[in-house]
Amino acid sequence: MPLYDDALQIVNNALFAAKPDEAVKKALQNIKLKDKNRVLLISIGKAAWHMANAAISVLGERINGGVVITKYEHAQGDIPPLKIYEAGHPVPDENTLLATDEALSAVENLSEDDAVLFLVSGGGSALFEKPRVSLDELKDITTQLLKKGCDIVETNTIRKRLSYVKGGQFALKCAPAHVYAIVLSDILGDPLDMIASGPAYPDSATSDDAIDIINKYSLELSPEAMELMKVETPKELKNVTTQITGSVSQLCASAKKTAKKLGYKPIILTDTLRCEAREAGSFIASLAEYYQDTEKPLAFIMGGETIVRVKGSGKGGRNQEIALAATKVLSTCKKTCVFSVGSDGTDGPTDAAGGYVDNKSLKKFNKAGVSVDEYLLNNDAYNALEKIGGLIITGPTGTNVNDLTVLLIKR
Repeated sequence: MPLYDDALQIVNNALFAAKPDEAVKKALQNIKLKDKNRVLLISIGKAAWHMANAAISVLGERINGGVVITKYEHAQGDIPPLKIYEAGHPVPDENTLLATDEALSAVENLSEDDAVLFLVSGGGSALFEKPRVSLDELKDITTQLLKKGCDIVETNTIRKRLSYVKGGQFALKCAPAHVYAIVLSDILGDPLDMIASGPAYPDSATSDDAIDIINKYSLELSPEAMELMKVETPKELKNVTTQITGSVSQLCASAKKTAKKLGYKPIILTDTLRCEAREAGSFIASLAEYYQDTEKPLAFIMGGETIVRVKGSGKGGRNQEIALAATKVLSTCKKTCVFSVGSDGTDGPTDAAGGYVDNKSLKKFNKAGVSVDEYLLNNDAYNALEKIGGLIITGPTGTNVNDLTVLLIKR
């Protein structure tokens, strides 16, 4: 079986294993809603539709209404009695504000006999927002955070202070009703206050932390936004119960299982990868070079989330950049490939989940007139990989638990 077919089988199985449906159903077993008057369901993030659909399949008419907010093209139909909205990601837009207002209206005037079932997944920071600044400034600051290469914790520390709903503030708006949160983690270490910027979790970050981040990356904020950085977020919430479900470890475990079935000896290197994308690509390619004399087929697996410091004007995402950065070293190998995908099916602002390269890719790039170094310099991995059929396109997956990077050495 060709390397590319092995890669796609590993990707597809891993994405299926990471779907949140069964995990949500299992988590609901720990939530007692029989004595509640009204139960409202609010679901946010890239996996919001799938999480909400799973919850409705279990609770049915026990849910009195609610709102689902997900990324464009991620909803898959109506889920009565919920209202479904799609909005901008990674930068919020007008539909973000409209949908969030609808969610806030749904939880107005609740009593202590009511409950809110709050389903949270990655991407919620952009998709669930009522800003304290203008939308234009919020977009500008978000774009700065993305281009400067801030990690997700740094990014969400800033976002919380620009918002009426992040950093535990949504839970306060639901009070005195109790909030039962089920969280699908997309951040390494599962920091509950940072996933989707923690709308229903006390904030561990401080104003001093936010100001340090602004100085570190030379971010440009208006005087009004700078004043908001000085306002502390809630440090304690008494009306919230939280369960975490799903993580990048599921991706890695599934990749290991599939690789073994395909005849490889699988090795999970880490499920907490955090570095620049091209450094990760260079590292995993160096492993390929080192193990070229192996007589056994090997699969090296990494999970996590890298960053890209955008300096060029190209198109791409961190997983595509990992693959492109591995290309030149792989050309010295035999029967070897590297592929990397985002579990949500969208890598950066593109329609691809990630990228694939093997030991023959450099020749294909040269034939297509692509200079790997120049395309990397311009952060243009998407257009480079597209020219040789190296994009992995899955479409929206319904989950979001970080990224999967794999090196296959076939013998």
